[in-house]
Amino acid sequence: MKHYEVVAAVIEHNGQILCMQRNKGKYDYVSYKFEFPGGKVEVGEENHTALERELREEMDMDISIMESDYLMTVEHTYPDFAITMHTYLCKLAHPKFVMKEHVAAKWMVPQEMGKLDWAEADKPIVERLQELYK
Repeated sequence: MKHYEVVAAVIEHNGQILCMQRNKGKYDYVSYKFEFPGGKVEVGEENHTALERELREEMDMDISIMESDYLMTVEHTYPDFAITMHTYLCKLAHPKFVMKEHVAAKWMVPQEMGKLDWAEADKPIVERLQELYK
């Protein structure tokens, strides 16, 4: 089974978190699910640098991420692949971005985020945010 090392950004602006809806993909069980934006870490790349690159590529978002912004790591196995997802909490001064790969975006307070249909690997992050933002 394929295993991917991935990174994800929990992007916060004025107490709300950016929730992105995936487009149709190769696997139905992640198609159109909500997720935190990010992507795969390339060989030799540091996690926070990979996340900066992914956000530039997917959203035209220029954001500086430090290793100290680390929030948590999620290990999840889907039917066809497994991921180790390193998540970073990123404060955003100006909430401007371009949706290149997602079909929808919502800014939500953590307590409301459970209403969305999340990808399985992202659910523990939603739970952690709801604890942090009580």
